[in-house]
Amino acid sequence: MELPLIVGVDGSDGSLPAVDWAVDEAALHGLPLRLVHASLWERYEGTTPSIRSNRPAGQVPADHIVASAAERAGRRNPDVKVSTDVLPAEAADSLLHEGNNATALITGSRGRGGLKGLLLGSVGLAVAARAHCPVIVVRGDKAGLAGTHERILLGVGGPATSGEAVRFAFREAEARGCALEAVRAWRCPAHQADDTAALAEAPDRYHEERARGELDELLRDAVAEHPGVRVRRTTPEGPARKVLVHLSAAADLVIVGAQRRQGHFGLQLGRVAHTLLHHAQCPVAVVPQRV
Repeated sequence: MELPLIVGVDGSDGSLPAVDWAVDEAALHGLPLRLVHASLWERYEGTTPSIRSNRPAGQVPADHIVASAAERAGRRNPDVKVSTDVLPAEAADSLLHEGNNATALITGSRGRGGLKGLLLGSVGLAVAARAHCPVIVVRGDKAGLAGTHERILLGVGGPATSGEAVRFAFREAEARGCALEAVRAWRCPAHQADDTAALAEAPDRYHEERARGELDELLRDAVAEHPGVRVRRTTPEGPARKVLVHLSAAADLVIVGAQRRQGHFGLQLGRVAHTLLHHAQCPVAVVPQRV
């Protein structure tokens, strides 16, 4: 049985685009959709009247949140199978636990509290940094959210972080029938120990060709497995995080990898993924690579 896409909903405006995007994604891949809301009910007691004496008071707004999200999902696409659940726990911990039985976790770019704007909420950041399944944070402009660019952007790092992300990106591009742009950014180091003739004569060309060779190697297996996917390879000079944020303006989804070390419970998120989650102009998928 296919594992569902799981969407964290909290009743905020930021979670509504996440529900819409998740419905479209579920339909695209033929997956069920599960809408979950994490609620510590005792925080609401005394502020919201209980409908029945045996229901915790906080369950009233929690049930309304998931019911409203389910109704919205049904209007978006009635053919997608939708289920809901209210989880009596902290939001980040609940979603991380649910991610153990999910194809992917999907969240909005902002929660109910804090400042509005470009920055990602604490729950989305914690989930993206610790989950052991792909996490998609739905953010960006209308064109990116609507998928009108017909282009997926893949930030390719090293072998330790990119294997699962590459496979995820090719599957996504194949399902959408869209182009995939694979990006391997490079920079000339300030101090270079290698004094080979090629490097001494043309350092920019040397580093660009090296990046192109690394990119070809990292993509080789996926290209063979998905021959119908149109792939554009790009090796721009500059910091990867800035390059990808800039390119995200013309993408429907940007995908990057992240390491997950066994037994490590802190945030495991590199600078590139962290920057994209806060500033990308389209949805961001962080795909974990176990080490």
